[in-house]
Amino acid sequence: MRRVVTLGFFVTVFFAATVGSAQSDYKVITVVDGGTISGTVKWSGSVPRSLVFPVTKDPQICDPDSQKTAELDRLIIGPQGGVANTIVYLKNITSGKAMDLPEQRRHLDQKHCRYIPHILLVPENATLSMMSSDATLHTIHMDGAATFNLPFPFVGRVTERTMSTPGLVHLRCNGGHVWMNAEMMVAPHPYYAVTDESGLFEFTDVPPGSYQIVAWHEGWSLLGKEHAYDVLSGQSVERPLFSEPRTWEKSVTVSGNQVSTLDFVISNK
Repeated sequence: MRRVVTLGFFVTVFFAATVGSAQSDYKVITVVDGGTISGTVKWSGSVPRSLVFPVTKDPQICDPDSQKTAELDRLIIGPQGGVANTIVYLKNITSGKAMDLPEQRRHLDQKHCRYIPHILLVPENATLSMMSSDATLHTIHMDGAATFNLPFPFVGRVTERTMSTPGLVHLRCNGGHVWMNAEMMVAPHPYYAVTDESGLFEFTDVPPGSYQIVAWHEGWSLLGKEHAYDVLSGQSVERPLFSEPRTWEKSVTVSGNQVSTLDFVISNK
């Protein structure tokens, strides 16, 4: 099942600033007797209706199955109730292992007018690699911890940018494909994860100690539409307007060479 939301510009900037300033002093050390934190993010209660938006441009590319709408990919709930695409991270860790975040979440493709993957996870000062598989002009606009406006007029041509500021970045298309949206976390330390469709996350080699662990989700409510300017056609268009993201926070204690388990249960309440 796929469900939805995004966050407004000011929320993005605030979240980016607070996360970045809190974690920019992280130090890499040799972790002795490190522990593991594992857990899940699960959905409780009735499942929100799937969010879709009309395909209003390039239907032959963006809508090959002639559905006339595009799913917004904001909430994905697996068969067992796991919530995918939740960013989970340790809030107050200042030292630990070297960066080892998954390589695949720092490579973005634009395919059938969707961002793949929908959630990006890029280490601070690492490179985000971007390309388009669509034979139409996309323009990636970024707000938050990074601000770029990058055109992609050629299929398969890779563009790279270094993400130098930790925090949250909101991505959208300024080329008229108004439903396209994604989120990127520029991570200042390696204790970040994105849940899969089972809702699973895991951190390894965590120094023993007590931490705050945060689960962040972009949300699943569509508030309506907002007017935007299509830089290609020079016309006003309507873009989906999403509600604010949601966060949950818990305490966890890590003991040497032990596994600590922790689960988040999220809902509409």
